[in-house]
Amino acid sequence: MAHGSRLVDLVHERIEEFLAERTSILRSISPDLDPLDAFSRRFLSGGKRFRALFCYLGWQGVRTHAFDPFEPDGAGDRLPVVSAAAALELFHAAALVHDDIIDRSDTRRGAPSAHRLFEGLHADSGWAGDAAEFGTDAAILLGDLLLGWSDELLDEGLDPLADRRAARAARAEYTRMRTEVTAGQYLDILEERAWLTKPADEQRLRAERVITFKSAKYSIEAPLLIGAAIAGANSAQLEALRRFGLPLGVAYQLRDDLLGVFGDPEVTGKPSGDDLREGKRTMLVASARERLAPGQRRLLDELLGDAALTPDQVHMLQRTIVECGAVDEVERMIADNVARATAALDDAPLGRAARDELGELAKTVTRRAH
Repeated sequence: MAHGSRLVDLVHERIEEFLAERTSILRSISPDLDPLDAFSRRFLSGGKRFRALFCYLGWQGVRTHAFDPFEPDGAGDRLPVVSAAAALELFHAAALVHDDIIDRSDTRRGAPSAHRLFEGLHADSGWAGDAAEFGTDAAILLGDLLLGWSDELLDEGLDPLADRRAARAARAEYTRMRTEVTAGQYLDILEERAWLTKPADEQRLRAERVITFKSAKYSIEAPLLIGAAIAGANSAQLEALRRFGLPLGVAYQLRDDLLGVFGDPEVTGKPSGDDLREGKRTMLVASARERLAPGQRRLLDELLGDAALTPDQVHMLQRTIVECGAVDEVERMIADNVARATAALDDAPLGRAARDELGELAKTVTRRAH
């Protein structure tokens, strides 16, 4: 996208400025809190910033003749949409910290996850008690801290907004997003444990519900709507963004599900077959279970969720899922959802530049290798 790299720079600058203000409070309390500062910066320094980009494009699509945040007048990083985009990145970092605890993931983006960093700090320091318990406890608090900071950063961005109706609408979209993603996360962990007691003909519906609320809305639809709301979007513009954002969000998560089973660890930063060891009941697994013979289905069910799966067992499950046609079906679902999303842009009451860039970003987020 034309302004993508510049927006990422502005968001990074806004995050750094905000963290400097907040971590000065931590330092005034105790130097023992320095790891909270260091680890929060670590988890906010990378990533693809997709949510920030979608937030900006939702804003740009509505405010086609608005102030250009990329003009070199020094005000861009104070624009409400930049603060909202940065707040989404803090929220995402908080979600990742908590998600890694729930999934018992050792790595994030090829480096130790937050709870493992705190566990290592405990072990290296020679402190009393169990290092793993300290790691989990401290990471929960780090995630909570980032979550609270995301709210503060959003409010700082919305406070100077002259259109108070727009500010309230943006806050409402943000609040709804927080509720939906938490509900989706609960449904995800529930599905890993309750699937055996649920009717087999509901597995697709239940997997789709997890995709929708844990990821699709939060990753793409909500950022678009928050940005658009800040710009004063009308109901037709918001509805057009929903028609684009939800199917694209579904496609985005379906791609992520494929990467969770088949992704290259050198690229994804996660062990190969990580979702198999975690027992994720994704649409990919639902499709495979429908297609497999009873014996193969029982073997899949027995092995899925075994944290001790060997590389050979992972490879065997991967081959089984491919050969039954589940991967091909999920690829078709991705293509169909991307087509629905891009078709929604054709007559959307949004600026042409934003529609073009949304179309390009739709390809990027669903063809990614990590």
